[in-house]
Amino acid sequence: MFFLLTSCSDKEKCAFIPDTKDITISYSFEELQDSLPAITSKQQLVDFFSRHTTLRDFVFARESYPNDSVFINELYARFSNPHLDTLLMETKRVFGDLNELQSEFNQAFVNLKYYYPDFQPPKIQTIITGLETDLFVTDTLIVVGLDYYLGKGAKYRPNMYEYMLQRYEKSFIVPSVMLLYGIDPRLNETDLQDKTVLAEMITYGKAYYFAKHMLPCVADSVFIGYSAEEMAGARANQDVIWKKLVEDEVFYSTSAKIRQKYISERPKTFDVADQAPGRIGTWVGWQIVNSYAKRKPELTLPDLMRLKNTKEIFDESRYRPVEP
Repeated sequence: MFFLLTSCSDKEKCAFIPDTKDITISYSFEELQDSLPAITSKQQLVDFFSRHTTLRDFVFARESYPNDSVFINELYARFSNPHLDTLLMETKRVFGDLNELQSEFNQAFVNLKYYYPDFQPPKIQTIITGLETDLFVTDTLIVVGLDYYLGKGAKYRPNMYEYMLQRYEKSFIVPSVMLLYGIDPRLNETDLQDKTVLAEMITYGKAYYFAKHMLPCVADSVFIGYSAEEMAGARANQDVIWKKLVEDEVFYSTSAKIRQKYISERPKTFDVADQAPGRIGTWVGWQIVNSYAKRKPELTLPDLMRLKNTKEIFDESRYRPVEP
C-alpha cells in the first residue's frame, strides 16, 4: 500500500498555553552523576546506597541479586571500570550544567500545578547508572539516568533497536516523564472491563493529550517518538491509516494479534504500509482524543482524563479522516 512521506519543519504552533504567571513551585534537584564514578572503595558504595535506598532497591534492582555482597561487588566493578570515565565526560558534554533540563522540568511542573492545583512536585535526582536505567518515576521522586540520553554521537548507547534509540536524546527526557504521568491510571482513568483495542488506543491518546498540555511547545513527534518525517507522513496519510483500521475491524477487536500489530512496539506498521511508523494505533487514538476535545471545549483537562467510556469518546469525536 502506498504511504506518502512528506517533509516537515517540525515547527509546530504552541498549543494549550495556560496563564501560569502567578504559580510558584519548589522542589529539590539533586545532581548525583559524579557520585558513583568517584567512589574508591566498596564501603563507600555501601554508604552511598545507605543514604539512597530508593536508588539501591529500584533503580539498581537490589532484589535481582542473590545477596548484598554480590550486589556491591558487581556494582563496584561497574563503577570502577575506566570506560565509565568516558560515559561521565560525554554526559557533561551533552548536558552541561543541567540548567536546560531543570528549566524544562520547571515548565512542566508549573503547568501541571495549573491543571491540578494539589500537585506537589517530586524530588529530582540525576545520575549515571552504567546504562542500566533510563527513568524511575513516582509521586515523590524522579530519577533520570543521564547516560541513557546521550544521543547519536555517544560512544556508548543502550542496547536496543535503532528505531527505539531515536527516543533517547536529551530532549525526550521531560516529555517522557510527562507521558508516564499521563498514562498513570490515577490520572488517566479507564474501564478495566473494556479489553478492546479501541480502549487501549484512547488510553494512549489521553496520555499524549495530557503530556502535550504539560509541554505545549514541544513537537508532537517527541511525545510519540516518531521522526519528523514519520510524523508528517502519518498526518498526510490519515485516510490510508483509517481505511486499514476499518478493513481489519481493529477498533472493537480484543485480539492479542491485532493489538500487537497496531499498539505494540515495532519499527513499522507494515500491515498499513511499508513506511507507516510503529504503534500507529496509539497515534490514531491521540487524533480521536484531540477531535473529541475540540468538540467539547467545556471539558477541563482533568475532566477529559477521568472519562472512561471509550466508545462515547470515539463516537462523539466524529474523527473520520477522508481522502483529500
